Amino acid sequence: MEPTTTLDAAFWITAGAIIFLLVLSGFFSGSETALTAASRGKLRTQADKGSSGAQSALEITEDNERLIGSVLLGNNLVNILATSLATALFTRILGDSGVALATLVMTALVLVFAEVLPKTYAITNAEKAAAGVAPVIRVVIMVFSPVVSAVRMLVRGVLRIFGVRADPDSHILAVREEIVGALHLGHSEGVVEKEDRDRILGALDLGDRTVEEIMLHRSKIEMLDADEEPAALLKQCLESNHTRLPLFRDDPENIVGVIHAKDLLRAMYAFAESNEGRMDSLEKFDILQVAMKPYFVPDTTSLDDQMRQFLRIRTHFALVVDEYGALQGMITLEDILEEIVGEITDEFDPTDEGALRAAADGSFMVDGGMTIRDLNRANDWQLPDEEANTVAGLVIHEAQTIPTVGQVFSFHGFRFEVAERKQNRITRLRIRKL
Repeated sequence: MEPTTTLDAAFWITAGAIIFLLVLSGFFSGSETALTAASRGKLRTQADKGSSGAQSALEITEDNERLIGSVLLGNNLVNILATSLATALFTRILGDSGVALATLVMTALVLVFAEVLPKTYAITNAEKAAAGVAPVIRVVIMVFSPVVSAVRMLVRGVLRIFGVRADPDSHILAVREEIVGALHLGHSEGVVEKEDRDRILGALDLGDRTVEEIMLHRSKIEMLDADEEPAALLKQCLESNHTRLPLFRDDPENIVGVIHAKDLLRAMYAFAESNEGRMDSLEKFDILQVAMKPYFVPDTTSLDDQMRQFLRIRTHFALVVDEYGALQGMITLEDILEEIVGEITDEFDPTDEGALRAAADGSFMVDGGMTIRDLNRANDWQLPDEEANTVAGLVIHEAQTIPTVGQVFSFHGFRFEVAERKQNRITRLRIRKL
């Protein structure tokens, strides 16, 4: 059969239909890229400013599975139809040899004008493109919804056979990971400063960390003995670097109150003034009349919840107890804030420069009581803190024993040497990255 070369109306209609289908293919390809690449945070900002397109984009991207299914269905329909029409057209003109030519021509056209060009634009202007195409894509989703639902059931059934469960809402749970990844990427590229990254990450971690991880251990808590002479209590309070001090009686575990230095000074001044300023009159002073009721919290409380409690009850000091009610340590609002902004010091805080010192050989002398998190933040390391809170605790956990001075261990890509030990406590280590 001889090929027909007449460029009649059918030829131009078919050619026009192919061009129109290529435009639709480009629209679907660009829409898919724009809606999946657009930042939901930026779309939310635009929606709050009154952009209906951004609001539509947010709504249709809530279910990515349905969105991708509808767009791919439309894209495949127009691509297959365009290719079929092109094959028929070229076959009509060139005969059987037109099939190969139609394949080459359509591949080039689809690649350039229906894939690369629209997707490049969509990636470059993701939020703008997403807001623009969202109203039309919403209609497409409604039209293809029955077919897409059937395809979705089929796909989920096949994936379930291989042990894969599809969750269209999984992106909601991945927001935190997305922020963390963006911060680390921005820091590695020099866009985000280390201090800014640490502050944001510290705020994000408050809900995942407990007061046990950052509390001051009971062995380091400075306390007042309620049975001491009032003059001795006053002297100890004046010499202390702390504003609030726990008050115990008979046993350090028996906390009967918390004394605020300002309250104590005011009460003692008023008491002495009423007794004509005689110091010997302080012997009758009862410190328990001034002490505040102690505030106890369980050691499993998250830092986020504890900070909210501090703000709600308007106090900055809490004593931490375990499940048996035994005293474990203490925590303040400042301790929690330091997890976000870093170390907060004033003129009364003792210098803590010896907690971490760099040596000439590249190693670090580290205080055993330094928390792993603080060490990681200071040196940008990635030592695990799931099993222990302090550096000494990590070494003991990995060694499964209390090591002696001079013992060396290598794990997690670091070399740990025990430099000092007091009784059963590791007080100083030398750490070097392998």
